[in-house]
Amino acid sequence: MPNVIEIRHLTKTYGKCRGVSDVSFQVAKGDIFGFLGPNGAGKSTTIRSMLGLIRFQRGSIRILGKDIRTDREGILREVGYLPSETMFYPKMRVKDLLRMAADVRKKDCRKEAGKLCQRLQIDVDKKISDLSLGNRKKVGIVCAMQHRPKLFVFDEPTSGLDPLMQNEFFKLVQEYTAEGATCMLSTHVLSEVKNYCKNTAIMKEGKLLCVDSVANITRTSAKRVKLQREGRQESYLYEGDINELVRGLAGHDIQDILIEEPSLEEIFMHFYTPDAALRQEGEGSPAGRQEDATM
Repeated sequence: MPNVIEIRHLTKTYGKCRGVSDVSFQVAKGDIFGFLGPNGAGKSTTIRSMLGLIRFQRGSIRILGKDIRTDREGILREVGYLPSETMFYPKMRVKDLLRMAADVRKKDCRKEAGKLCQRLQIDVDKKISDLSLGNRKKVGIVCAMQHRPKLFVFDEPTSGLDPLMQNEFFKLVQEYTAEGATCMLSTHVLSEVKNYCKNTAIMKEGKLLCVDSVANITRTSAKRVKLQREGRQESYLYEGDINELVRGLAGHDIQDILIEEPSLEEIFMHFYTPDAALRQEGEGSPAGRQEDATM
């Protein structure tokens, strides 16, 4: 399957301020690709470099087989982009804004826009200034989708949307990708990555920490152990032979115990902490080193 996005050794600096350094990854056609990282990790810099909105110093970016340095206009015709914050002319009505966005692309998008507005429950006769944050975000989604691009690039698309609209948005994404489109989803909502993305890249402080399938990243032998003993509640991560854990707890006054998979947040957070690996804690101690000892 051909790659829709190919980024090689991307480096962009802002003087003494951090940008991104030596970032390389690729996104296959039809993928919903997660792009994770906290604020300041370099996600927006990478996306803006991909779309030719800023110039980068080193590396290469190819989108849909074209070089962003030499064929930016050709690339942008086939891309639908939703920035994290949408800004529109406040006095325009929604229907006029959608028509203007279609005219810029020299396409008749009325049928697709009508379908999207119905699915997302948008009142096209309202002025932008009368819309809530969530409804402005929905208008931005329609602008990004109505021309049926080959590549969607969404930056925090569900912020401001209620849960029903979040579900509807992802249904639309899945429908378009099933028809051959590709989606790059920049988000900090881990459940979105787990539920909808096949592969993901994780950024930290301008550098790429990991590119892998979501299944591989979330696969771990670590367990979250919660127990109550000797009048005290304890909680810690344990990675190792579960039989050793049981033997280590033998002889202790255990009133209650729960052994479960670590949360998705715990799995991803190990990429951002100095002592990164999920590990056995306590070297054989039945309780190990406690985390969140008071539950």
